[in-house]
Amino acid sequence: MADGQKLNMSAESGKAEASGMTTESGRQAAGGETRCGFVALLGAPNAGKSTLTNNFAGSKVSIVSPKAQTTRTTVKGIGIWHNTQIIFLDTPGIFKPRRRLDRAMVASAWSGVGDADITVLTVDAKRGFDDETRAIIDRLKENKIPALLVLNKIDLATGEKLLRLCAELNAAYPFAETFMISALTGKGTSEFYDYLAANLPASPWYYPEEQMSDMPLKLLAAEVVREKLFLYLRQELPYALTVEPELWERRADNSVRAEMTIYVERDSQKQIVLGRGGAMAKKIGQAARLELEEMLEERIHLFLFVKVRENWGDDPARYAEWNLDFRA
Repeated sequence: MADGQKLNMSAESGKAEASGMTTESGRQAAGGETRCGFVALLGAPNAGKSTLTNNFAGSKVSIVSPKAQTTRTTVKGIGIWHNTQIIFLDTPGIFKPRRRLDRAMVASAWSGVGDADITVLTVDAKRGFDDETRAIIDRLKENKIPALLVLNKIDLATGEKLLRLCAELNAAYPFAETFMISALTGKGTSEFYDYLAANLPASPWYYPEEQMSDMPLKLLAAEVVREKLFLYLRQELPYALTVEPELWERRADNSVRAEMTIYVERDSQKQIVLGRGGAMAKKIGQAARLELEEMLEERIHLFLFVKVRENWGDDPARYAEWNLDFRA
């Protein structure tokens, strides 16, 4: 398996089967025109953009955690709905930046809008109309960007609150359409996908039908490791580290050897990541390995190394790896 191989998975090997998902043979039999386009998901941190992207793609292509600002760069989630190939652009959550990496993440989110055929503001229905969402709407107004509104996590809010929130947001901005969904359970998503499929431009598909993301597998593996770091480590530490893939190599027995380096800023952080006798790093590695094996249906030999690299957040090479603008 080459380092640059992308995540490809057929419906038979794990892609979610839903009423709108269409195989190539089914599409040809239908004889209709094909459509294709990009849909940018904007929103405050933890609005559920990554969960929605994964829901549509039918597999994990973007990492998720209960902590905000998990997504660092725009991730593509690709799938077929009826005759349309929809390419979701899962952008980093938009918030008030405090450091260089924050500024680069926010810039990446807004650049996704420039690449999109349809822009979607995703709002956490439980959290409501907060200052971060208000700031996003102000910029949509300033740049006169047409957008849809998706109220996510409706399973966590009452009907009365949802109606009130819907009215408040639509009074603040003239959204073309509003959808109420739960990306976690899939409730309401079919209607949303139907709208996107009908309103993206007529076009050949940009990617093979089975491709679910354009992220190389070694980078996906590094992201899965970073997700586990978010889940298992104390509140602030995951924001002070990064994970870089060093090796993704096919072995003679057809398994994959993967080597990842976790970079932290201080030696004290290294000790926390390692844990007593290496127990924490082992726990994180095991969780990441099991998930990767389930996702890719392959035997993975995962090796983690923890190293100190002071001020890695000011290293231009790190930003190039994530497709972020160092000068943002």
